[in-house]
Amino acid sequence: MKIEQIYTGCLAQGAYYIESNGEVAIIDPLREVKPYIDRAKLDNAKIKYIFETHFHADFVSGHVTLSKETEAPIVFGPNAETNFDAVIAEDGQIFKLGNITITVLHTPGHTMESSVYLLKDEKEKDHAIFSGDTLFLGDVGRPDLAQKTGSITEEDLAGFLFDSLRNKIMPLADDVIVYPAHGAGSSCGKNLSKETVDTLGNQKQTNYALRADMTKEEFIKEVTDGLLPPPQYFPLNVKMNKEGYDDFQDVLKRSAQALQPEAFETAANETEAVVLDVRNQDDFVKGHIPRSIFIGLDGSFAPWVGALIGDVKQPILLVAPENREEEAIKRLSRIGFDQTLGYLKGGFDAWKKVSKAYDTVSSIPVATFKKVKESGDISIFDVRKEGEFLSEHLLGANNTPLDSINSHLAEFPKENTFYVHCAGGYRSMIAASILKSRGIHNLIDVQGGFKAIKEAEVEVSTYVCPSRYKL
Repeated sequence: MKIEQIYTGCLAQGAYYIESNGEVAIIDPLREVKPYIDRAKLDNAKIKYIFETHFHADFVSGHVTLSKETEAPIVFGPNAETNFDAVIAEDGQIFKLGNITITVLHTPGHTMESSVYLLKDEKEKDHAIFSGDTLFLGDVGRPDLAQKTGSITEEDLAGFLFDSLRNKIMPLADDVIVYPAHGAGSSCGKNLSKETVDTLGNQKQTNYALRADMTKEEFIKEVTDGLLPPPQYFPLNVKMNKEGYDDFQDVLKRSAQALQPEAFETAANETEAVVLDVRNQDDFVKGHIPRSIFIGLDGSFAPWVGALIGDVKQPILLVAPENREEEAIKRLSRIGFDQTLGYLKGGFDAWKKVSKAYDTVSSIPVATFKKVKESGDISIFDVRKEGEFLSEHLLGANNTPLDSINSHLAEFPKENTFYVHCAGGYRSMIAASILKSRGIHNLIDVQGGFKAIKEAEVEVSTYVCPSRYKL
């Protein structure tokens, strides 16, 4: 028996490859399926089942394409309704895989079809659970993604989740391994651990949601308190996962259009496309196409695209580092953004070579910022999350979280210079690009963000443990 976790850091997502005696199961695959097919070939094995823990909201699964290419059936838990052929399993249904078995445990709460898959080894001993978004390490899935107006509330879902955990998961042995669908960084929970594998016994000891003496009322309050609205793209991803989608190779073929600067500019002017610059933030500072939005590939790319662009139907024109254009298209497609119209051939250097107009971002080192701050009152905007800000921040700074920056535009000075920072520089550059695209140019980015500010011994607020806040 082999179990491999295939973890994608940008999405904080774990897919799983399970092999036994030449038969393979894939759990929660990503949209590009070739790696799973190639992996099975290495084992001289056949993909027999594709298991989905639920209809994912934060990424587009590869289940439809993988089933088409391997003829393996797609398995969902009870209550699932799809527009494609799928096995809708019963609670407790057993699937044989080589010398092992996988049992469906229906665990409604995160969504109504949510299911956990219990793997029993060759000796029929409970070995591991693939817990989807039902149980994370340190947390549980948010219960507000499957509401139906007038019928099911987030409190109802939280109550279902409480029962699912107590009746289906907590009775399992402490040595059972927990393989969740997400780790830290996912928007599907609030305070997920950075770890991606644990034992159930340790989770019983450390995960607040599994506290043995917790009442249902306490649980409901805990899991619903402090929930931020889900990103706009979440229901659009769910729709694609229920109804189907274009194969990634088809998306790549129509999206990977290399456009010369003139054609790129024409497309930008004649369509409603967002010009998305995915280079490193240091390169964006030095020069970028006016009104382009920066979201760099080397940061939390996909979640920020989903949160800030939102509509998966939005046309996109890419400015990418050379030889990373396909990577950008692939990572956009993972969250359902399939409307890339093309990319700038030769990258930003090609744009400059033909003397096209470009913009820059004013950015200063922290030593310069310290001197400016000490010389008098200045306007400072911290674009970190509220919990990060409350934990520790520059005295006198305003908190304008990046994920809701469009709601704060009126707060920024229209004429006087102001300063923007985040934790390390990635989010503040995204914020700067959005502000500049809205015609707000009187900003200066603080290089290195709050980390550098603290190291420079600029006065900050008294530290408060972040566990006191919902991040």
